[in-house]
Amino acid sequence: MSEILNAPHPILSKIAEPVTNFDNKLETLIQNMSKALESARDPVGVGLAAPQIGESKRIFVTKPGIKHKLEVFINPKITSFEQLEKRKKKRIRKLEGCLSLQGIWGEVERYPKITLEYQNDKGQRFTKSFTGFLSTIIQHEVDHLEGILFPKRVLEQKGKLYESKKDAKGHDYFEELTI
Repeated sequence: MSEILNAPHPILSKIAEPVTNFDNKLETLIQNMSKALESARDPVGVGLAAPQIGESKRIFVTKPGIKHKLEVFINPKITSFEQLEKRKKKRIRKLEGCLSLQGIWGEVERYPKITLEYQNDKGQRFTKSFTGFLSTIIQHEVDHLEGILFPKRVLEQKGKLYESKKDAKGHDYFEELTI
């Protein structure tokens, strides 16, 4: 199984290379990513980009919940960002974390609906719209492929960063970070 890299590893700040070969090596990479994502427990992982396990390739996997199956996205490109209804905000602020930044959380604004062009593990092309939590995960993972970690988005949006800590009884709480 591949180890999840932590910031400030240099590969995490580089733009990932397109996938051009849909072969056994790619299948092995997908299996390694799946195992790494499935093994993430504190917090539970919902998405993982190839650079997070040391591969500079434009691929990420998602598994937004226990009952969901793993989805693979190769050479993804967000083609539109949309709000769900005209009267609602264009972007929604939610708390995000990252498996490469253990213990750090931040408020990030993301679009509630996106359209994504991507390929599957066989190279077939798809265009699909995503909403809600999966839309947020995809935007986070596409940022990874562009060499962007979520704290950059937090700072751009003048949001807040937090560190998760445990109290004397072992309960989690957040402490705001000052920058």
